Amino acid sequence: MHRKTVKRYRVWAAEQGLLKGSLPPLGELEVLVQATMAEKPPPQNQSSLAPYCTLISQLRKEGVEMTAILNRLQERGYHGSYSAVRRFVHHLEQVQPEVMVRVECKPGEEAQVDFGYAGLLWDPVSQRLRRGWAFVMTLSWSRHQYVEFVFDQKVATWLLLHRHAFEWFGGAPERVVIDNLKAAIVKACFDDPVVQQAYRECAEHYGFLIAPCRVATPQHKGKVESGVHYVKRNFLGGRTPTTLTVANQDVRNWCQTTAGQRIHGTTREQPLARFAATEQARLKPLPAAPYDLAIWKEATVGADGYITFDNAYYSVPFRVAKGTKLRVRGGAQSVMLFTLTHEPVTTHDRAQQAGQRQTHPDHLPPHKMAGLLLSREECRNAAAAIGAATDHIVTTLLADPAVDRLRTVGRLLRLGERYGDERLEAACQRAVQFAEPTYTTVKRILTEGLEAQPTAATMSKTPPAHTFVRTAPELLGHLFGGAQWS
Repeated sequence: MHRKTVKRYRVWAAEQGLLKGSLPPLGELEVLVQATMAEKPPPQNQSSLAPYCTLISQLRKEGVEMTAILNRLQERGYHGSYSAVRRFVHHLEQVQPEVMVRVECKPGEEAQVDFGYAGLLWDPVSQRLRRGWAFVMTLSWSRHQYVEFVFDQKVATWLLLHRHAFEWFGGAPERVVIDNLKAAIVKACFDDPVVQQAYRECAEHYGFLIAPCRVATPQHKGKVESGVHYVKRNFLGGRTPTTLTVANQDVRNWCQTTAGQRIHGTTREQPLARFAATEQARLKPLPAAPYDLAIWKEATVGADGYITFDNAYYSVPFRVAKGTKLRVRGGAQSVMLFTLTHEPVTTHDRAQQAGQRQTHPDHLPPHKMAGLLLSREECRNAAAAIGAATDHIVTTLLADPAVDRLRTVGRLLRLGERYGDERLEAACQRAVQFAEPTYTTVKRILTEGLEAQPTAATMSKTPPAHTFVRTAPELLGHLFGGAQWS
């Protein structure tokens, strides 16, 4: 207190005879002070805006800014400043500060999750420094936490981090409090949020409830917010960039030692001891198998009858029209396609590399499938099974050194489906006899039914003459006048 204030109280005490003898109880002193030593009221300064109070209140209710309010007042003859308007408005709109209520949880009831920027970490794959993120899951009762560093916040990463955290704790809480990141919440809404389908499946698998915070209300997960700050200040503070693997090994040891064995500022106990003694036994047991990482996305059927998912291609039945929207569930081993009404369409093995094309033969149009599945070896085997003449023509066509005759051979062999293998073999025999081993000739023979007609007998050649039929004078005598040959 100021010494003048002390002097004023001493003068008052002397007037009341309180400086000698024992003091009365505090209650009596308080009554005596109120009765004999009333505070002087502060000087009352009336604002120049008091006559306009009703108008200013109405304009503020309509959302008018203070600059515009000053303009309206100046139109009515006011000559004051903008600062006076601002002070008057703030006095009118004094808001009672919101009282924060701490929410305490039972052991195993809740975990809170958040990401925090972790600075640069060395990526051994790309051989460069990359921006890293710290994933932190804090158990609300014990304050024991799990920390892992990653390079992204994708859905697959988000789900895998939950699996690692639950395995670290040896169980799952009843609910997980999160903010509204896109890996978990498709559409943020406090009353009815739209949850990522993959995250919903993960929650059902481990048996926890998803509890999104209200938008822009980080205090709803204040325990993990403090945990993220603690990781930044303590573990990451002054740390030189290391590889992602080394950082994760070090931070797990830090969670068990420095973070786990400190005296927590709120609970006044060691988080690790509190967790081991009570909370660990209250967590839900983990299922026999870990969650099969599944990513849900929407994909559009292309003109070629494939959808694109994770940079690979998957066929759909040819009856599904181009441009149709499908829902894709990408698991670790398989990719399942559904309609938007959740009706199953097909299932594929998951592609192992980008650009791979997964195709079911029965998804192709029947009239086009045969041409797509042709191979030279299969054509030769099929022709040999039909007969020698068919095999001869197929071999001849495939041996063309300039033109690829594979599709022609395919059409030739499909003639057997229409006319039968016996007729095809007979037609090929006739084409070979006439030295016309072509697809067009064989097809014409079958179309006109000529394969059953006998071929004309081969003309026998005249045997070579050993003597001349005419004598030499008869053949050449006219050249010499004919006399000497008589």
